[in-house]
Amino acid sequence: MRILALAFVVAVLAGCSVIDRVMPKTAGPARGSELMEYLASLRGLGEPRLAAEAARQREAAAREPGDVARVKAAIALSLVPRADEAEVLALVEPVAGRSSAPAEVRGMASFLQAMAQERRRLRESAAAAATHVREERHAREAEKQRADALQERAAQLQQKLDALSDLEKSLSNR
Repeated sequence: MRILALAFVVAVLAGCSVIDRVMPKTAGPARGSELMEYLASLRGLGEPRLAAEAARQREAAAREPGDVARVKAAIALSLVPRADEAEVLALVEPVAGRSSAPAEVRGMASFLQAMAQERRRLRESAAAAATHVREERHAREAEKQRADALQERAAQLQQKLDALSDLEKSLSNR
């Protein structure tokens, strides 16, 4: 899932670079290219280095609270396997909702927002499914215990019936 999301983000940012080549440059810096380059730099990082990079970007976003810094921190966090979706959403929601943000940055923020919301929904669904499985297992164990108890009771009753049959035979033989 993470690889698919990363590939999608790279494709979106690659599209942004094509747009940059076709459309005339504005006076501002090329934010889409900056985000694409940053994403490409994260591609080969292992989980520990990615977590360290996410922490570094969070600190940078706290020091310099710009839209690009917030989106970079959210990109790094979204690639960390056990990242908190609430933290990603807290970083990107203001950027995604701000019409004054550059379109590429706002688009990436919206994408990360949707991805974090989907991840949250999937985790909640997985937690609910795990709870359901646990409840089913407990119910199955309780049912097995009841069946074992009934089987033991049936064996006891059979023993009593056999004893009564033996008693009846011994009485009829007299």
